[in-house]
Amino acid sequence: MAFYTNFCPSIHYFAGCTILFLFGYGFNCNAQNDTVALINYSDKIIVKANIDTRNDAFFYRNKEENTRLHLKPNTRYRLFLSLDYEFLGVSVGFVPKFLDANNDENLKGESTFSDYQFRFFLGKWVQGLHYRKISGYYIRNTKDFAPNWIKGTDPYLQFNNLFSEVFGMSTSYVFNPNFSYRNIVYQNEWQKISSGSLIGSLHYDYSIFDLNEEEIISREKFFNVRLEPAYYYTFVLRDNWFLSANMSPSLGLRFSKTESEVDSNPIIENNTYIVRRLAGGLNVGYSSKRVIYGLNFTFSADWYNEDKVSSTENDQLYGSVYIGYRFDPPKFVQKIFKPLTGRNTIDQ
Repeated sequence: MAFYTNFCPSIHYFAGCTILFLFGYGFNCNAQNDTVALINYSDKIIVKANIDTRNDAFFYRNKEENTRLHLKPNTRYRLFLSLDYEFLGVSVGFVPKFLDANNDENLKGESTFSDYQFRFFLGKWVQGLHYRKISGYYIRNTKDFAPNWIKGTDPYLQFNNLFSEVFGMSTSYVFNPNFSYRNIVYQNEWQKISSGSLIGSLHYDYSIFDLNEEEIISREKFFNVRLEPAYYYTFVLRDNWFLSANMSPSLGLRFSKTESEVDSNPIIENNTYIVRRLAGGLNVGYSSKRVIYGLNFTFSADWYNEDKVSSTENDQLYGSVYIGYRFDPPKFVQKIFKPLTGRNTIDQ
């Protein structure tokens, strides 16, 4: 049963190109100056907290047998803490236990989530790197496999030893110099005039989907590459408020290698799939010189056909809330970044 897909040596090529790009160009790129349309806050340290309700669930459907399988981790809320300064940003994501995010572990089992992201702002380019791992899934449609199962009383069928792992990168380019992608995604700029832009992105990742139960051993490795042309438009409202909308269809390839073992007999299968995706969202936010906060609503759907009768889907509809603060960096931090940015603010 193929949920995920595979390894390809090309990941080393992409990684090498990314590193050369960052060191050859990015660190010599000065921070963008303020313009009539934009105010740049990259000379401030920005700390931000974000809570979202995204859940990385997977749907497997077999039209011929009229069966479906809905796998979901037990992570109702995810907390991200981020820090941005100059051309560099970093964030860490985890499940906030102190919010009782998973108080039904006796029914759905225990899941863990960790996420690490790095981003580099290089003029109109944004380069991202991320790592994510999720372990512990339960079958949301347990009743389809256990007719006598009672919701709220009986535990769900679980795959406690199932985990997914992603090593990914993305490269984005903003075509309109008067549009701020950084305002709506990272909040280290402020857009003063309503405007929109086409944003082209290339996403590429190496992922693993691993199941190791008593009678089932299965591992899928895959390399994904996806081209995403997105359109964003931001309406600037009064008193530092903005409303932004976006839509992004995309198309990609998934190179899969499946390794499984049945009755001690190893089975290896290689496949290539065409993956289709549609995503979009709304973002309403507030930005002053110091304080930022806002709400995001996002949807996404991606799917591919494994064969004529089987398909895998990943549909998402979730919201998030964020709050952050901008402050002047300590002088020793300015001194460290001065050779990389050319910004002379230490004595100001």
